Amino acid sequence: MADYPGHLARRHTLADGREVTIRPIREEDAGSEREFLLGLSSATRRLRFMRNIDAPSEELVRFYARIDYRRHMAFVCEARVGGRPRLVGEARYLGNADGRSCELGIVIADDWHHTGIAQLLMDALMGAARSRGFETMEGLVLAENADMLSFVKSLGFDIVAAPEDPVAVRVVKKL
Repeated sequence: MADYPGHLARRHTLADGREVTIRPIREEDAGSEREFLLGLSSATRRLRFMRNIDAPSEELVRFYARIDYRRHMAFVCEARVGGRPRLVGEARYLGNADGRSCELGIVIADDWHHTGIAQLLMDALMGAARSRGFETMEGLVLAENADMLSFVKSLGFDIVAAPEDPVAVRVVKKL
């Protein structure tokens, strides 16, 4: 496992004045990651995981928090809420077997939608993917997820059919 890339952490002030930190996830964030995923509405969890899940498994939380920072990268958005740090968003990629493309995933806490953190997370994620030599970023999105499709289209992603999944579309961007 590569050393923690702390140099990628950035503080930002949102348009509404709140301050957040976008940083790579750390293994010790597992508890916060579990809390973040459990705090998502069932609708948001379904849109992110493309199926209904009540609670993330310990295996999923471990996988999400323990990454290698090369083939698998994840950025979290951390904010102080009620005086304590809270994860309010995350974006990640996982390198595909071809070594040239990566699969993306992003989810934002329900009460933080439309704050600008998705853009900050994706900027960090795409920059990290480029620096690792990935040429293409792609992902499966439920066709009903209009907000996500609008968002990725604004980032320059193409939306194409996903023959492997009739209820989803594939979003693709050359990096």
